[in-house]
Amino acid sequence: MTRIFGAESTTDDVLDGIELRGKRILVTGVSAGIGVETARALVAHGAAVVGAARDLAKAERATEAVRAAAAESGGSLELVELDLASLESVRACADALVWDGRRFDIIIANAGVMACPQGKTTDGFETQFGTNHLGHFVLVNRIASLLEPGGRLVNLSSAGHRFADVDLDDPNFEHTPYAEFVAYGRSKTANILFAVEFDRRHRDRGIRATAVHPGAIRTELGRHMDPAVIEAMIASINETQKANGLPPFAYKTIPQGAATSVWAAIVAPAGEVGAHYCEDCQVAAIQDGDGLRGGVRPYALDPEHAKALWAKSEEMVGERF
Repeated sequence: MTRIFGAESTTDDVLDGIELRGKRILVTGVSAGIGVETARALVAHGAAVVGAARDLAKAERATEAVRAAAAESGGSLELVELDLASLESVRACADALVWDGRRFDIIIANAGVMACPQGKTTDGFETQFGTNHLGHFVLVNRIASLLEPGGRLVNLSSAGHRFADVDLDDPNFEHTPYAEFVAYGRSKTANILFAVEFDRRHRDRGIRATAVHPGAIRTELGRHMDPAVIEAMIASINETQKANGLPPFAYKTIPQGAATSVWAAIVAPAGEVGAHYCEDCQVAAIQDGDGLRGGVRPYALDPEHAKALWAKSEEMVGERF
């Protein structure tokens, strides 16, 4: 019988009884938050996890519990350096993984930044679009040949994709006034569209791609956010929730936040999640109304829009895949 999971499910709930020995999984962003918890849950069930992080010393400190879980289960954790805000670093990481030659069953593109002040990556891209989307775009495509048939790509997106569609005419805010959450929304929409097009290109090999919203969680991802802005946003969400007869906003724990990532990567039927957006361990419904809770905007799943973003991304990074 298929088990049903939801918003309160944790990584341990989702992976209960599942054996992952022999599975090799790449997780980006293993120096904090749900990246660390995702890695811990996977190695606790016997997986060999390759964890990528910009700051390896920080990742070493943050993953003590991951290594402890690996020692008990027979799983393993290997750390690799990856700065998604530098294409030189991204390409060096990808090249090293390809040279190593060991294959992956799953890639979980977890790392990212949120609502940060206006800035540029090393290569001159707007920070959030460059880090959250373009860095992963280059990394995943460069190592796509390592994905086993039947493998999966899970891109971490966000309900924040509802703030904005991608702007293919002005991705770097060169002609548009910068707004932190508009930039974040663009990058999170890009994460979904990337999954849609990657899925189309690789499904003939049995490889599927999906995007997930982990939920609202108190982690260092929100370090740039003004508490007053957060309070106003929650008030707006609650107003919408109440008007629709829905429960008020609630933060998730980190194990609850990481649950949808591992559910989409391992537990959910591939055909159900491929080219879709998931939240609360379910495939999300298309929802075009106001508010920030629940559902996915239609523009984020549009196949032609996904193809256009792919072409624009190749143009920006100077590389064809």
